[in-house]
Amino acid sequence: MGGTSIWHWIVVGVIVLLLFGRGKISEMMGDVAKGIKAFKKGMSEEDEQTASTPAQPVGKEPVRTIEHQPGAASGAAAPLTDRKV
Repeated sequence: MGGTSIWHWIVVGVIVLLLFGRGKISEMMGDVAKGIKAFKKGMSEEDEQTASTPAQPVGKEPVRTIEHQPGAASGAAAPLTDRKV
């Protein structure tokens, strides 16, 4: 009970072959191989494009912190160690 033996896999394989046929399984595996090749080709083209173009800065404005926000008093916040839980 609960274990799968080689005979279970053979029966499953025979049922799959009867349902789909040998030709249909070959077609599906060929389509999978074409998809993998297209994916690899796309990834290599993307790597070539990123290697040939220099990195561009995303934003022109610097990142704002709490001290830079309007109305924030500088140094008004207490350190985390002084807070009571």
